[in-house]
Amino acid sequence: MRSGLKVVLVAAVGENGIIGRDGQLPWRLKSDLQHFKKVTLNRPVIMGRKTFESLPKPLKNRTNIVLTRDLGLVAPGCVLATSMDAAFGFAREDAQQRGVDEVMIIGGSDIFTDTMAVADRLEITRVHAAPEGDVRFPAIDPTVWRESYRQWRPRGPDDDTDFTILTYERAG
Repeated sequence: MRSGLKVVLVAAVGENGIIGRDGQLPWRLKSDLQHFKKVTLNRPVIMGRKTFESLPKPLKNRTNIVLTRDLGLVAPGCVLATSMDAAFGFAREDAQQRGVDEVMIIGGSDIFTDTMAVADRLEITRVHAAPEGDVRFPAIDPTVWRESYRQWRPRGPDDDTDFTILTYERAG
């Protein structure tokens, strides 16, 4: 499926596992969006259609690969893929051209669930809130994942709450 590409899941997750509500993030965290940009910049990003539709425009300086069954979807500036294998194929080609060895998976819930088993790393922003929502991140199994980095970030002027940046590496 991915041959040589490191698969990295990137998500902001509430303390209750929530990642979305009504097609949007259930919080405002400008500081985390800056972190997200730094982590994903100059890399291919794979997302589902709903995640794509939640963005104001395609992510700049990243190849936006949208996984969709809707062949009529209009997504200027994006690559459309109808299967995960096709999405990884586009990502592999793009990563080689960019001279990187990672593909970033940025949502939504079904895409995270489908790629968790092949992921090499998780870049998680633990949002110190438990909002209501309708989309969850899959459970992070401590027998599979070990925390390798943690940095607490206080709430900034454009943030709803404090958060912690966490990196998990696949154990063993």
